[in-house]
Amino acid sequence: MKSLWEATAAPAPILAPLRGPAETTVAIIGAGYSGLSTALALAERGVAVTVLEAEAPGAGASGRNGGQVIPGFKHDVADAVAVYGPARGAAMHALGARAATETFALIARHGIDCDAAQNGWAQLGDTPAALEAMAARLAEWRRQGAPVHWLSRAEAAMLTGTEAYLGGWFHAGGGGVQPLSYARGLARAAMAAGAVIHAPARATAIRREGADWRMETSTGHLRARRVLIATNALAGDLWPGLADTLIPVWSFQVATQPGAVPARMPVVSDTRRVLRYFRADRDGRLVVGGKGRLRAPRDLGDFATQRHMLARLYPRLAEAPLDFGWGGQVAITLDRLPRLFALDDGVFATIGCNGKGIAWCTATGPELATVLMGGESLALPPVEPLRPIPLHQLKKIYAAAGSVWFRLRDRLERSTPRSPA
Repeated sequence: MKSLWEATAAPAPILAPLRGPAETTVAIIGAGYSGLSTALALAERGVAVTVLEAEAPGAGASGRNGGQVIPGFKHDVADAVAVYGPARGAAMHALGARAATETFALIARHGIDCDAAQNGWAQLGDTPAALEAMAARLAEWRRQGAPVHWLSRAEAAMLTGTEAYLGGWFHAGGGGVQPLSYARGLARAAMAAGAVIHAPARATAIRREGADWRMETSTGHLRARRVLIATNALAGDLWPGLADTLIPVWSFQVATQPGAVPARMPVVSDTRRVLRYFRADRDGRLVVGGKGRLRAPRDLGDFATQRHMLARLYPRLAEAPLDFGWGGQVAITLDRLPRLFALDDGVFATIGCNGKGIAWCTATGPELATVLMGGESLALPPVEPLRPIPLHQLKKIYAAAGSVWFRLRDRLERSTPRSPA
């Protein structure tokens, strides 16, 4: 099976590999949302920037995710303050809170053709404990003046067409995009501003060359004063130890035939530890996603979990034909917090959007540009040395054990008697 986004995306920009020697001020490795947003911000500030992409813009998670543009990052403001301190915690949360709106504004400003629809995000729960946690979250967002409101069980069902949840809350700032079209449009916007993008141009080595850094590809080399590695889950072995700082987790999605649900429904995710998320595309296909296996999908049998989710959420679609099925890797950190590493003098790496990549990675681009120009940003995680996960070679065991444990906790919570809705 193939990706819905590949089948329906806007045309890809015409790019070429790096040929021979080249120089730039800032080099970015990876043409996903983080790399492209940073390149756009640098180019708009008049900084010479070149992006090296192994395959094509959006070839990784940026073109294979659920297309949900969600405000915030994984932690509420109190948790962010507890981890980062009052100033940085508040600044990071504030950036996350406005990230979705800034993403849609960027799309409008650059005329990006990506089926953008800011018709809201609903977070729903199917246990009393989930409702209690969401009520506290809603109260915090209200205190900050966000456009949010509570959803009763009946309101959640009316809004989404599924009766699988007890209720939840709604944020009007969220919405959806065609994620691969957005990545391609972001690449076009960056190039229009003056950024150079080479693809396919896989960086195979980085080494010091005088005061600069030299990146090798199979067809040329690029010299730069500063470097940002923005490969996220696909870190590979380009920089020793970088891949050991995250756990790549597969997320699988399926899509029905057109007309299954109203095309204007909001994007939806729930509060389960083993997350479920779903939405409609522009043609009314229902797109359902969640945790996949520990490898890339190979055949229809690998999507049994998503088929079960579809039947649980929309019983009338239990036997509906599936037009598409695909997967992508998400970069997970153990504490679900993003990281900004200083790998060496002038070399940085950004990882760990933990499943909220579209809005967060777009909004952090200008902040990363500031750091690459020698400044500081309280809206980003603190710059820190490389910090690998202990015993990272056991990452498959981590992922499998975590999945089992999270599923067990979800099941135990759902077995708790429900309060009347």
